[in-house]
Amino acid sequence: MTLPASALDWTVGLVGYGEVGRILAEDLRAQGVAVAAYDLKLGTVEGQALQAHASQHGVRLEPDHAGLAAQSDFVISAVTASQTVAVAQACASGLRAGAFYLDFNSASPGAKQQAAALVDATGARYVEGAVMTSVPPYRIKVPLLLGGTHAAQLAEKIRPLGFAAQVASERIGVASATKMCRSVMIKGLEAMVIESFTAARHYGVEDAVLASLHETFPGIDWERHGAYFFQRVIEHGRRRSEEMFESARTVRDAGLPPSIAQGAAERQAWIADLAQVGVFGERGTPGFARSGDWRVEADRLLAHLKEST
Repeated sequence: MTLPASALDWTVGLVGYGEVGRILAEDLRAQGVAVAAYDLKLGTVEGQALQAHASQHGVRLEPDHAGLAAQSDFVISAVTASQTVAVAQACASGLRAGAFYLDFNSASPGAKQQAAALVDATGARYVEGAVMTSVPPYRIKVPLLLGGTHAAQLAEKIRPLGFAAQVASERIGVASATKMCRSVMIKGLEAMVIESFTAARHYGVEDAVLASLHETFPGIDWERHGAYFFQRVIEHGRRRSEEMFESARTVRDAGLPPSIAQGAAERQAWIADLAQVGVFGERGTPGFARSGDWRVEADRLLAHLKEST
């Protein structure tokens, strides 16, 4: 298969049409790039909003993974971490030889290596991707590390589309190890802030705790970060917990007991479970995880815990 010389002339296939997938679709379509997408939720009630978004932005929806892959010059897998290998396997039967497959998922080096083997066996070109910070503020320009033997070639092709891609290594696993080890700190901090601040709120010592944190770390706005961490975990705790379970796997594969990563993963999953049953308000409503004051969400959490005991 010979790809068009310019990535602007490619058909980009998005596997996963969640927050990240929709942002990429919007930015690619704004440049006139042909975009197709597939998401498991398309056949559900939630899928109605995805269909409306696709119609608004001129994104073609495909019925399954293989059908999407068969129509794409460049496949981007942007799903939850636990689905990394399964999606690569589902796309494999449709992938065309020579097509690029960018694994955008926050998965462990081991999972990326498994996915790479599945894609490479088809003759397509697997490239490991590691998204190094939150996507929404940067959109398509989010810092992105690439890995694998085809990484440099893909980076050159997609930079004109706006991707801020840098090559980490020709070895699969280096980019994801960088991402996963960073996540132990970043998403671990999210979990710690929720646990610390909520407990402090219960005891009425939150102002003293915040003052002490500011004295120790004067460069951090703990009020602002507290609100942001609560919002992100409540809204995206499921995805974040899966990433942290992959971080725990990464630490475990290094021979270390993943105490911090595993605990953070469980805390994020717990918050996701509570959000799903409406503890923090109904999804899609103005009050859902939108407070500028983390205390509002902590109080909701504490009220739920009191009711359930």
